[in-house]
Amino acid sequence: MGNLAGFNAMEVEPNVGMDVIPAGEYEACIVASEMKQTKSGNGSYLNLEIQILSGQYQNRRLFEKLNLNNPNATAVQIAASTLSSICRAVNILTPQDSSELHMKPLRISVGVRKREDTGEMENRIKSFKPRAAQPVATQPGIANSRQLATADVVASYSTNGKAPWQK
Repeated sequence: MGNLAGFNAMEVEPNVGMDVIPAGEYEACIVASEMKQTKSGNGSYLNLEIQILSGQYQNRRLFEKLNLNNPNATAVQIAASTLSSICRAVNILTPQDSSELHMKPLRISVGVRKREDTGEMENRIKSFKPRAAQPVATQPGIANSRQLATADVVASYSTNGKAPWQK
């Protein structure tokens, strides 16, 4: 049992769940990563948390699992190819740690598919690409709205101008 003394549901908006986002391309960045053990215990995967940086779905999160250590060689090859795409998209070609890939803007192509186990629709990241070139601001020294939105999201993860993993 957990102590809920002081909680008042009338003071908090209820969770209404999240619908899938439409298929398309989105500017995003990896905000967290963690190596996890597979359910079977015979491998591990890199779990990436990816946040959309701008537009109607700004701040929405998607997840990507990369089976980097798995008895299934095909799963490992797919994971390595996906990791290569991510590394190339953020121009970090030989990362020593997954945290090096954090907070680097890139473009993701998102699809929608039906889950086999529940029949519900879900998002799936189809590809990772380098971030599109930013349009030039109309006045020197003034950032455009996309640059500001990206800077705001990246800044929300930093303290004193540094990302959380930086000391």
